[in-house]
Amino acid sequence: MPCFTVHIRDEWLAVPCRDTTNTIRWLGHEALKRYVKNKPDNGGITAVKDTRFVVRRCQGLGLLDADDTVEDVLEDNDFVELAIEGDTMSPDFIPYEPGVSHLTAAYREPAEYISLDGNTLTSTDLVNLGRGLYKIKLTQEAERKVVQARELLDTIVKENKVVYGITTGFGKFARTVIPVSKLKELQENLVRSHSAGVGNPLSPERTRMLLALRINVLAKGYSGISLETLHAMIQAFNASCLSFVPEKGTVGASGDLAPLSHLALGLIGEGKMWSPKSGWADAKYVLEAHGLKPISLKPKEGLALINGTQMITSLGAEAVERAQAIARQADIIAALTLEVLKGTTKAFDSDIHSLRPHPGQIEVALRFRSLLDSDHHPSEIAESHRFCDRVQDAYTMRCCPQVHGVTNDTITFVQNIINTEINSATDNPMVFAERGETISGGNFHGEYPAKALDFLAIAVHELASISERRTERLCNPSLSELPAFLVNEGGLNSGFMIAHCTAAALVSENKVLCHPSSVDSLSTSAATEDHVSMGGWAARKALRVVEHVEQVLAIELLAACQGIEFLRPLRTTTPLEKVYDLVRSVVKPWIKDRFMSPDIEAVHRLLLDQKVWNVAKPYIDKYQTEYIPESRPGSPTAFSLEPPASPRKRVRHE
Repeated sequence: MPCFTVHIRDEWLAVPCRDTTNTIRWLGHEALKRYVKNKPDNGGITAVKDTRFVVRRCQGLGLLDADDTVEDVLEDNDFVELAIEGDTMSPDFIPYEPGVSHLTAAYREPAEYISLDGNTLTSTDLVNLGRGLYKIKLTQEAERKVVQARELLDTIVKENKVVYGITTGFGKFARTVIPVSKLKELQENLVRSHSAGVGNPLSPERTRMLLALRINVLAKGYSGISLETLHAMIQAFNASCLSFVPEKGTVGASGDLAPLSHLALGLIGEGKMWSPKSGWADAKYVLEAHGLKPISLKPKEGLALINGTQMITSLGAEAVERAQAIARQADIIAALTLEVLKGTTKAFDSDIHSLRPHPGQIEVALRFRSLLDSDHHPSEIAESHRFCDRVQDAYTMRCCPQVHGVTNDTITFVQNIINTEINSATDNPMVFAERGETISGGNFHGEYPAKALDFLAIAVHELASISERRTERLCNPSLSELPAFLVNEGGLNSGFMIAHCTAAALVSENKVLCHPSSVDSLSTSAATEDHVSMGGWAARKALRVVEHVEQVLAIELLAACQGIEFLRPLRTTTPLEKVYDLVRSVVKPWIKDRFMSPDIEAVHRLLLDQKVWNVAKPYIDKYQTEYIPESRPGSPTAFSLEPPASPRKRVRHE
């Protein structure tokens, strides 16, 4: 029999429906009858039939017509919200919208799997798991290690040994021994009490990353989790049943205790959960709707679920992946701006950069050479000023290899730390099945990813700082030889005047966000955790900085393409014309003033989807393979622009 889960004020009610030709009005009345029956004062409702209400789907909050039949607008186990006229929104109802991106709205259940073993996951894989591109399964070796570690823990409990976190309390209560009969309650209390975060929930993508990363760490086999519990976590991930995880509350000390506790809370059937099917609802209903049961925690399992740096690291993985994407595209955008400002290509000569052979600097200079005027990619714009008297360009153009280059090298450094952290056991105590013992240590401390992400924010910000100055040059007629603010009939039209102000505002905001959080420490847990990393804030603000960088560069790209309009009919190089065409596929030229924010967002989306990189990359690759001359003494040799591929294989569902 079809059944629907209806939220009314502060309750979720299961309403069976024998006849799906009944109307939505009937469903609302049936739900109200059950609600009134459960309230001693009838919930203040005197007559169900006379109560006015609206019904909407939890997924998307789309209003349902009261006269539509249930079978026409709902599917079995759908979640709906009933709002009584005159009520304010129930304080415990979380709408579908917060944190839901275009990716989530378009979620489709994946058919392919990634096999996790705790050793080979990369930041790229983790971001793809967050985007919902893969499901998860364990390797046989991982399952074997998990079983071995659990057997040791079961022996410890059976023999009544005193071991931290297994048969004792936590933190300051480490010396308090807990009776065997209370060990399940101990783990449940740990998860409940530590679920003390605040703020908006992580988006479904980021929660999916967090859950996938915790599964990967547990798969290493040093946490003492049972295989049954780990499989239940994987089932929840594969069904995209995602706990409500507030973004604030971790100091990155004994791991990310608060966010990971919220993650675990949903898995044990408490708190809130989200799924594409239900939207936000009580965890027990979301799990039930997907045919899943809440996890019943065994000794040490609560601690195994919440002890580690996975919040810092998963957000850090997204930050470093997005940083890498925007850094590549920043080179392309800067090259286009240089063309519009009629700059010289001499500053990118390979011999100059061989004398200061930082890998990132050499890489950026090569990209500029591959995109700008040359024998294989002639530029009419470059030809038009070939014999001008300009000797050299401003630093914002001439020094791109040096400024962008160190950002590239920093991203590589941070990515290595994040990838190491992704595949690290960060629990306490660690369970060593081979040695037959558990050992307490400090792998949960978040200093490594915290420091790396502070460094990332500082380095990536520089891409926005130099980009904003290039946008100023494009908009300033005394520097660009173009119309003021890149628009005709200046005065009547303001053109890019305030778009540049937006870029300046974002750069200024980044300067504050770049203050490192990891230099701070506040003692917690009655001085047991007396040095902390503040890594959660390091990760969140690094992501904010990266987003601002993307937006600033989107504005520069818009401005550079607008500058091209005033140089027509002259054309730039083939790859840069391809970039121009890409932008013009989503944004028209600026003939007169119009609403600009949608243009900025459209180009920002191109950068997020790496479409600018994808358009230019074939030309960069071709230059690298076909046009780099034989190495001269002291000259850099060709090298790959791409990181090595992950050794793990994707397996299509059979």
